[in-house]
Amino acid sequence: MEVVFGLMVVLLGVSDGIETYCDGRKNGAQCYGALGGTLVLQLMNDATEYHGFNWIKNHSNLLTWRSSNSVIILPDNRLFFTPSNGTLRMNNLKRNDGGEYILSIINKNGEQTAQRTLRLSIQAPVSSVLLDSECLSEGEMRVSCSSEGGDSPQYNWTLDGRTLTDAELLSGNTETNIITLKQHISGHLVCSVRNKVSHVSSSKRLCTCGIETYCDGRQDGAQCYGALGGTLVVQLKDDGAKYNGFNWMKNQLNLLRWRSSNSVIILSDNRFFFTPSDGTLRMNNLRRKDGGDYTLKIYNKKGEQLAQQTLHLFIQCK
Repeated sequence: MEVVFGLMVVLLGVSDGIETYCDGRKNGAQCYGALGGTLVLQLMNDATEYHGFNWIKNHSNLLTWRSSNSVIILPDNRLFFTPSNGTLRMNNLKRNDGGEYILSIINKNGEQTAQRTLRLSIQAPVSSVLLDSECLSEGEMRVSCSSEGGDSPQYNWTLDGRTLTDAELLSGNTETNIITLKQHISGHLVCSVRNKVSHVSSSKRLCTCGIETYCDGRQDGAQCYGALGGTLVVQLKDDGAKYNGFNWMKNQLNLLRWRSSNSVIILSDNRFFFTPSDGTLRMNNLRRKDGGDYTLKIYNKKGEQLAQQTLHLFIQCK
């Protein structure tokens, strides 16, 4: 039965950490560990092949091995050594675990016969990625990729499974977190974010910007369709000036309040524009969440509701 020397302490959350591996058998090895995670470090093939060694950081022995007796781990119980395969586990990695380590191999007389160094870098892993897009005035699309956490994040973009080309990019490149796509670019876009200890990605279906659709919303129960990222022109009434006032609402929130005695007040969203003279409302840069039920409430000059009509909006990708 294989024996692991060291006191096993079970810590809540350690099992959820990221585990990385590093081969430290060559002098000058560079290793990376995830903050809060575990590093499995291959120090040698089999510790029993050596009379003894010390594993040192900042002149402090973290591991002392003598084949004639046992392993002593000092001073950290997060470390666990398995002599039979020469691996050292470092659990619950902290920032100050980063730095240079020395493996000093000694003979039976306690004399150093060889020495190897290793450099350990600790990085916070990328935990999540948010992908957001915005249509610009000429039909281009700006897309941003925001990562949460993560040291030294590196970005990569693909469209329909392939790397974006210069012919599709107006600005930025496939290694930046913000890009601008040229007109008429659509497809399945993926932003991948990685560092030495983690890899996370996010994707979305892109639709062509700039498509304008029209809907006659003057009848109660009207169904309208808008293109994701495009513009919808809704005919609410023939002429807004014919009415003393109305509210256009979604989920009990006033998006448009019109009173013929004063002016139009647009609430909550500057993507909407109303033209009283022809009774049309423009909704620019349509989003998925713009879909749903809308209510138009019409009032008399006393503020009493005279009528109400509904409209359902569907947002589709074209």
